[in-house]
Amino acid sequence: MVDIAELIHAFRGRYGSFPRVFFAPGRVNLIGEHTDYNEGFVLPMAIDRGTAVAIAARPDTILRAFSLNLNDTVQLNVENPGPGRHGNWLDYVEGMVSAITERGIILTGADVALASDVSIGGGLSSSAALEVALGMALVSISGGSLDKRSLAFAGQTAEYRHVGIHCGIMDQFTSVFAQRNHAILLDCRSLDAKNVPLRIREYQVVICDSRVRHSLASSEYNQRRQDCELGAKLLSTVHPGLRSLRDASLLDLEKHQSSFTPRVMQCCRHVISENDRTLRAAQALSAGDVFEMGKLMSESHNSLRNDYRVSCRELDLLVEIAMTQSGVLGARMTGGGFGGCTVNLVHRENFQEFCDVVAREYQTRTDIKPVIFAVDAGDGAREIIPKGSQRIWI
Repeated sequence: MVDIAELIHAFRGRYGSFPRVFFAPGRVNLIGEHTDYNEGFVLPMAIDRGTAVAIAARPDTILRAFSLNLNDTVQLNVENPGPGRHGNWLDYVEGMVSAITERGIILTGADVALASDVSIGGGLSSSAALEVALGMALVSISGGSLDKRSLAFAGQTAEYRHVGIHCGIMDQFTSVFAQRNHAILLDCRSLDAKNVPLRIREYQVVICDSRVRHSLASSEYNQRRQDCELGAKLLSTVHPGLRSLRDASLLDLEKHQSSFTPRVMQCCRHVISENDRTLRAAQALSAGDVFEMGKLMSESHNSLRNDYRVSCRELDLLVEIAMTQSGVLGARMTGGGFGGCTVNLVHRENFQEFCDVVAREYQTRTDIKPVIFAVDAGDGAREIIPKGSQRIWI
């Protein structure tokens, strides 16, 4: 977990002043993958890991930011933050400054130190946690005001324009609005959100990080989005009211399959079926039906592997090993794909055995040691109030 006392100590050693501290969580998507940018449904929860930002105002317009994780510093002028696309974490800083400024907030310069315990590229939204925590911090010390929804959209704008990832709103929305012990059923068209109690009884959510980050993830993500948009456009020619794949049914797809290339057909089939699974999963969680929830998670992985084709050997292997273990109800890849993490529903009594067996078998077959940990559903972004020099853990 992020050690706030260590972060404050590093800040004071570097800048010589005492900071305010803000925190935003990463998230795990329980189900509803690659549906957000198709105006569909997702079912994420914030996790008890994220990014903490220590910050203090400066009398000028210079922003200096230091990453404890990367041992790296970036600097910019908040009045002219730059166009992004550097290919490093400066893109996120520039992107948030730009997105907040264009929403009418006049930012002051700032000294910043940040730390995160969400692995980069693991599919747990390390980028959204950084965007949201930094955005909240910059607005707060500048004396401005930005509502939660605008903060989430500012993060999405930064990612889209300065980083070059055409993401949906799920990650930033979850990081801002999450509620402890709940998942969020989010309608990505209307942004209507329903807090769904995480009634999983004696089970817990367990993350397995494959420690694999395949380089084609970004380009393939954008390609899948284009395929979905093409599919929706083709269907709209026979269904004039259809705006996105959210409005389509599997019957619509089958009726007009001759209009699609196999690749576009498969992408559309995943999105349409995943929306249905997500709505059913929210009902299952609300009812405490953990067995149905696990079944839907496994079905989701099969669809992501076979139709959307965003899984990889390592993720498939983690799911395969998990599903042979006692006390496991479901397992699936989570996040954009091509590496990253799986999410698993595991009985608490079987947790240690699960960790031991999955780690051993995965390492034997890949020569990679995975990182496995349980997560709780946490709250969204907030300011942390340190109590003197006491060590505080998020």
